Amino acid sequence: MAEEFEVRGAHEDLMDEAAEREPKGMAGQLAVMTAILATVGAAFSYMAGATQADAGLFKNDAAISKTEASNQWNFYQAKSSKQNLSELGMQLVDDARKPVFEREAKRYDAEKAQIKLAAEKFEKASAEFNEKSEAQMHQHHRWAQATTALQIAIAMAAIALLTKKRWLEKAVFVMSGVGLAVGVLAYLHI
Repeated sequence: MAEEFEVRGAHEDLMDEAAEREPKGMAGQLAVMTAILATVGAAFSYMAGATQADAGLFKNDAAISKTEASNQWNFYQAKSSKQNLSELGMQLVDDARKPVFEREAKRYDAEKAQIKLAAEKFEKASAEFNEKSEAQMHQHHRWAQATTALQIAIAMAAIALLTKKRWLEKAVFVMSGVGLAVGVLAYLHI
């Protein structure tokens, strides 16, 4: 029977001791701060992507509505042409046939009114979707700015840990505050 035993080196004991100790001072503060910033930054990044996707969807809806409006205006123009032909027909035919062309001209005029309302409705919807898209893109830019500020703060934290510069640690907190403030602006749609 083979017995198993473990041979540990001195460095393994030191590593275990270091892992059991909590980081203190600047290193501990920056480690916690970096973890928090990374978590908040991930949430901001998600929101930036979500608002950008929403902006794209609204822009797509605006284009669809604009196309529908254009289709309605083309239909309106076709009805106008038919109405003009009916009015011309009233001028060219004898009095017995004029009522037929007159009814047709009135029918086309009534149909044009309905088509015009539909076209204007689609144009209004297109404008509203464009406004929503612009608002979402503005919010997207705010989320992206907030994410970028937090990423800069994380990079500064790494440099502060390596250089052990207190002023740089303070700069990390300032940049973190900037990132969080811009994130609040994004959340508030400002």
